[in-house]
Amino acid sequence: MNMTAKDTQGKCLCGAVRFEMAFPSKWVAHCHCSLCQRAHGAAFVTWVGVEETQVSIEDPEGQLCWFASSAPASRGFCRRCGSSLFFRSSRWPGELHITRANFTGPLDREPQAHAFYDSHVDWFQVQDELPKMPQPN
Repeated sequence: MNMTAKDTQGKCLCGAVRFEMAFPSKWVAHCHCSLCQRAHGAAFVTWVGVEETQVSIEDPEGQLCWFASSAPASRGFCRRCGSSLFFRSSRWPGELHITRANFTGPLDREPQAHAFYDSHVDWFQVQDELPKMPQPN
């Protein structure tokens, strides 16, 4: 797919998978769910939520791979460098979540909350004043 001029962009570590995104994003939040912790090897992951139609993905070498991490969800990563890039779920149809750390351009908003905070790790203490939301029902 040829990328067109969008508001911001990003890529994986090796640059094989690139993306561009048009504003506005829907939200930006830190996710503390146990699946994100294990998939990223971190206390939490900062995601940017956007309508899938606002994103152009360029993967000329076919390095983007999707892994079904749970029944309703899959995670997109670069098979060459291992960078985790995307998340999509039937819980949020039409929405794509992109890892904040993989953006190389600016965003239209800062993180707004901590999600799934009821499953946060005990070895990292959050020091900000953002709302801490439990797992949604």
